[in-house]
Amino acid sequence: MGRMQDMVAIVTGAASGIGAAAAQRLVEEGASVLLVDRSEENLERVAAGLDGNVDIAAADISDRGQVDDYTRRAVERFGGLDAVLLNAGIFGDMAPVDAYDEKRFDEVISVNVKGTWHGLRAAVPHLRNRGGGSIVVTSSTQGLSAYFHSSPYTASKHAVVGIAKNAAMDLARDNIRVNTVHPGIIDTRMMGELHETASPQDPDAAMTAFATSIPMGRYGRPAEIADLMLFLASNDSSYCTGGTFVADGGLTAFHGGPIPD
Repeated sequence: MGRMQDMVAIVTGAASGIGAAAAQRLVEEGASVLLVDRSEENLERVAAGLDGNVDIAAADISDRGQVDDYTRRAVERFGGLDAVLLNAGIFGDMAPVDAYDEKRFDEVISVNVKGTWHGLRAAVPHLRNRGGGSIVVTSSTQGLSAYFHSSPYTASKHAVVGIAKNAAMDLARDNIRVNTVHPGIIDTRMMGELHETASPQDPDAAMTAFATSIPMGRYGRPAEIADLMLFLASNDSSYCTGGTFVADGGLTAFHGGPIPD
């Protein structure tokens, strides 16, 4: 029997990268899963590759009504809710803090922070109805530190840690666990876009530079983050709440400087 057998989960940001990998692992372990993302076409593509009980919902997570709708859809379609992986987010542009466009700043905060809060808020009553459950929030190593020219993303990923920790305190007596996952540099579409932004003339050079900053010397794979999310979504993590779980190849442990051969 799988670790998520007969359980119901929602995964946001499920149309690619970490979210798609997490949805696959949950399905493999027996969960019924609602996949959420902005693009219905991309969701259909991911869902077609999953061998299990899945449904899709195209939604803007910064919109309260749409979040309520997809949460209700999961409950009505599958009969309840046991785990929510709040993984959707955007990086935004790269610009110094004093030159960042205000509208773009607001968009990043709205999606990453308010979208996380909406997803958590909407899920709680349904998790209570099941006697508890798990909420897993995707932060970033930038939720623990910072990177150049990305102030709204850094701010948003610190903010979701605060939301998750506070929710963990508020919901502990309801047997609802809330934890954050902090991926490092992962081989996803978002990182590909960052390569283009950081080095438009030679994106491969940007990728090489990022990889050499990681003690393990390579990018992480979405499946490696998905395995951590599976642990936190399942009852294997029954005594974990309010935690910050890092999977970054040693990046945040590294103080900087050249890495010896």
